[in-house]
Amino acid sequence: MIRSIFVLLALACSASGQAYAPINDRPPQLTREFRGAWIATVHNLDWPSKGSSAGAQQAELRGILDKLAAMKINAVIFQVRPACDAFYQSSLEPWSQWLTGTMGRSPGYDPLAFCIREAHARGIEVHAWFNPFRALCNNSHPVAGNHVVKASPQITKRYGNMTWCDPASSEARARALNAIMDVVRRYDVDGIHLDDYFYPYPEGGRTFADGKSPAERRAYIDSFVSKLYSSVKSQKSWVRVGISPFGIWRPGVPDGIEAGIDSFEHLAGDSRKWLKNGWVDYLAPQLYWRISPRKQSFPLLLEWWRGQGNRPVWPGIATARIQSSEDPGRPASEITNQIDLSRKIGRGPQGHIHWSAKSLVTNRGGIATKLAGSYTQAAAVPAMPWINNNSPDAPGVSAQANGDGTLVRWTPEKGTAKIAIQTRIDGNWRTAKITSAGSGQTTVPLADAIAVTALDRFGNASSPKVLGLR
Repeated sequence: MIRSIFVLLALACSASGQAYAPINDRPPQLTREFRGAWIATVHNLDWPSKGSSAGAQQAELRGILDKLAAMKINAVIFQVRPACDAFYQSSLEPWSQWLTGTMGRSPGYDPLAFCIREAHARGIEVHAWFNPFRALCNNSHPVAGNHVVKASPQITKRYGNMTWCDPASSEARARALNAIMDVVRRYDVDGIHLDDYFYPYPEGGRTFADGKSPAERRAYIDSFVSKLYSSVKSQKSWVRVGISPFGIWRPGVPDGIEAGIDSFEHLAGDSRKWLKNGWVDYLAPQLYWRISPRKQSFPLLLEWWRGQGNRPVWPGIATARIQSSEDPGRPASEITNQIDLSRKIGRGPQGHIHWSAKSLVTNRGGIATKLAGSYTQAAAVPAMPWINNNSPDAPGVSAQANGDGTLVRWTPEKGTAKIAIQTRIDGNWRTAKITSAGSGQTTVPLADAIAVTALDRFGNASSPKVLGLR
């Protein structure tokens, strides 16, 4: 470290204003890892703060994205449809109550469009997170006239103090799919994301009164998931489809694993089938348990999941449970140890998703500080070779030493979405930054050489353009 500091000082003194020129060197492959964070909007869990104005909401979201970018998080899972409502301008469904306190009232701006613009400027992907069948989180909440419980009550069913759209209804499934595809068509999202709420979790001995068997319910959900995947790919093939199911497919699978519910039977979640059939571009099972307990073992479950198909499995990890009432005494090191394990277990591209963003931005239990040791360099999101594996053209690049930094400029070729910059300092290459191609320039720490790589919407990489000081 001390030697590197002296090298940088020497470079800064000798190279200021000097232009870089092509050199014969080859950096290592880009660091690749999906580093996601859920931003939950239902009940104002992560954002926006309850009762905040439009300006305050925008400032708050910018702050969240700034902190996530500084931590080298490269994707957010942004909840845009918690309960047949919208965090975006929609002609199909009302504005969410979690924006203004009143369902149907405009917040005065488009939160999804704002999130996409701000996140992309920071090199962060936005995966729009939908709850396809939950209609009301609480039946006492006032609803807008165009909400499903008033507009199409025949496709809804009450369950305890909640209301759900009935997945057995073809109209309910079409309504959910239309809402999702409306966003795919109109917004520059990088992914579409669903969580585990296909049917309500069992509570109080209640049953979902639809008269359907578990097998019939699974058939409805399987059909929905399959059609969702094909519809998204037909519209924009680069948009990833991801699902985050309950972390245990079935109790007793793998051997020794226990669970309080059977997601296969109770939630109609045959998530193993979706993975095996390639109906997702990634699966993010919610592996919120610790490493050591045998009954719900993080490494045992992850190893099983990663053996079930050929698509990536990026576990959801419960950063929110650090020092929480749910898991008293859980240290931040539990999370960094799980990240380490996720890089070693099974096959396929690396990745994981934090539940949730608030835990990271508030540095819960020191987790943001500890992650500096886990995320030592920036990472590009893994590619999707099963969809497209054509490398984009390399960008035109120039660079100049500028004080204690290197100013890098580029002219991207058509189809370039991001630019990855690697730096060589004291003989060591590292991925310094992933940024939006549209920005045209950025500054990285002063280096004796840089490598600039174009990334397309599928994550494919060009050959690097390598420049150095002479």
